[in-house]
Amino acid sequence: MKKRRLGTSELYVSEIGLGCMSLGRDEKHARSLIDQALELGINFLDTADLYDQGLNEEFVGRALKSRRNDIILATKVGNRFEVGKDGWWWDPSKKYIKEEVKESLRRLGTDYIDLYQLHGGTIDDPIDETIEAFEELKQEGVIRYYGISSIRPNVIKEWLKRSNIVSIMMQYSLLDRRPEEWFSLIQEHNVSVIARGPLAQGLLTERPLKKASERVKNNGYLDYTFDELKEALHSIDSACPDRTRTETAIKYVLHQRVVASCIAGASKQEQLLENVQAAKAKDLLEEEYEALINATKQSLYTIHRD
Repeated sequence: MKKRRLGTSELYVSEIGLGCMSLGRDEKHARSLIDQALELGINFLDTADLYDQGLNEEFVGRALKSRRNDIILATKVGNRFEVGKDGWWWDPSKKYIKEEVKESLRRLGTDYIDLYQLHGGTIDDPIDETIEAFEELKQEGVIRYYGISSIRPNVIKEWLKRSNIVSIMMQYSLLDRRPEEWFSLIQEHNVSVIARGPLAQGLLTERPLKKASERVKNNGYLDYTFDELKEALHSIDSACPDRTRTETAIKYVLHQRVVASCIAGASKQEQLLENVQAAKAKDLLEEEYEALINATKQSLYTIHRD
């Protein structure tokens, strides 16, 4: 598995990372997926304190106990919750971040986090205070680096300008090309993109479109109507006839040098294997890339821009 440098950090992450949110609540099953991911060459695992109210972090921590130093471990903070109660609320305060990191460390069974990410963000946040919390945690050796998980351009611009983030996690795929407008700015600041959702809720896999959820059938996907989606998927397949759709989707995202890793969730071992095989395939030819550009929409973020 090839690795890419995360921003200006000393972290080199596998081109496919394991998104742990989809591991589920069966620890034995979760452990089997993590074990397989590591065997396949994945060294980058992404979780969050919010996932199953900390249970996900506990599963990941126990699975990595004997091999912690071989793994680049990422988690997230900012969505405050009470165990056993529904819902959560946003809290990017310095006080909360410095308290909650202790809970994540406990659940993960480690004394440091490689990449600590703000799990969201708004332009009205006390951004300098939040940055101060991350910087202090770095100085204390509790975290190695920090980043944000956000698709809001106005938030991203402020963090690029005011902080030392090494990464931005963004939803990005052939069917959601909105981040591309901001890639040059992100690159100028020597920050990497971590692409989540590269398979667009399974639409960019071999699963027939007729098996898509009723929500997709009724509403389409983002700014694609259902008919436009059918046409786009046909054009994507035609652009790369010798590749699986999963391979095409992942190689398209990895074609962008600003992308350090694709975080792909997997609830089955077959899915995990398909994702890794796709990443290991030959890079896109330039004519394939151009055909994919023409097959899909160059959409833009319409809100949270300024």
